[in-house]
Amino acid sequence: MPNSNEYYFERCLYFTANSLAREITRYAEEEFSQIGLTPSHAFLLMLVAERPGITQKELAGELNLAQSTVSRFVDSLVGKGLVAKNAEGRQVHVNSTPTGTALMPRIFEAWKAMYENYSAVLGKKKSTDLVLDTHKASRKLSKNG
Repeated sequence: MPNSNEYYFERCLYFTANSLAREITRYAEEEFSQIGLTPSHAFLLMLVAERPGITQKELAGELNLAQSTVSRFVDSLVGKGLVAKNAEGRQVHVNSTPTGTALMPRIFEAWKAMYENYSAVLGKKKSTDLVLDTHKASRKLSKNG
């Protein structure tokens, strides 16, 4: 086995996945900064718009994030007037505001632009395959974790 760090980095899922995450984050942040959202906030808003009344617990499950992180994201979007939350007992339900709903076309444009940008580098088939394979691996690993 070669004794080169490059050899080990190329074969380490942890290093490679994190490196890919940093690179794709740059693409996403570039697009979403134009509409004043982080990519994570945009994804959360998409889920809320699609599923009115979704709970913060459900959002955490869908986004594979800690509930405390989702709570901070929701509070940030409440502050921007994009979502509203309603507590019912111990559950917090989240709904898109008219302002949040009106932002959806711009969010979809940003996702499309991001896809087009990284697909121009990787190729459309490679991009699609990479997304599907990564999603499957993530789901499989999370079920075992």
